[in-house]
Amino acid sequence: MADAARLRRARRALTWSAVLIVFISGVAATPFLLNLLAPKALDWNRLSDVSQSYGAVSLVISAAALLGVVTSIAFQAKQARLDGEQTFRAAHRELTMLTLSDPALLRCWEPPRIPTTEARWKQLMVTNLIVSMWASDHHLGRLNDNALRVVLRAHFRGEVARAHWENSGPMWRDHMAALEDAPRLRFVEIMDEVYQHARDAGPPVMDREFFVGGG
Repeated sequence: MADAARLRRARRALTWSAVLIVFISGVAATPFLLNLLAPKALDWNRLSDVSQSYGAVSLVISAAALLGVVTSIAFQAKQARLDGEQTFRAAHRELTMLTLSDPALLRCWEPPRIPTTEARWKQLMVTNLIVSMWASDHHLGRLNDNALRVVLRAHFRGEVARAHWENSGPMWRDHMAALEDAPRLRFVEIMDEVYQHARDAGPPVMDREFFVGGG
């Protein structure tokens, strides 16, 4: 379905580009057509004045048409990036869910950096999925820095959230540094910042204390 939608958007962009190119070509060719079709007794000085005015107007129209093409291309590029992020997120989610459905598949991933139980490792995998979602939203501009901090301040109140970043934070930092992508590095920096503030503020809410009765 996503591929079909991308194909439809690409076809629309190509159609509009073709229409604009034909329009610009028609505007540019009009003076030459007038020259061929105009009567010999025509006042050429007046026609020259009109042609100059027409040329200025056609230049503005052509510039506006070109701006439309550039805007369309930029929109298509943004949509392609959004589609790519959504495809990656869907694949990551499906792979994580598959792993959680069969404990034997936990060994297919990297081993934990900190000593942990199998049950806790599953929790950390789900937490990593949540953090990946926020990373994607931040990269696409759906979460700005301040909104991300609000989300993370609540997130890092929890024991599992802190355990996840203690285990996975170094890998996230190394990965984003290797990508040399400033916005993604910014996400990790904010994660580190809010995590450290949470630790300085005191102990987390323990796993068993999340719900009444410890369930």
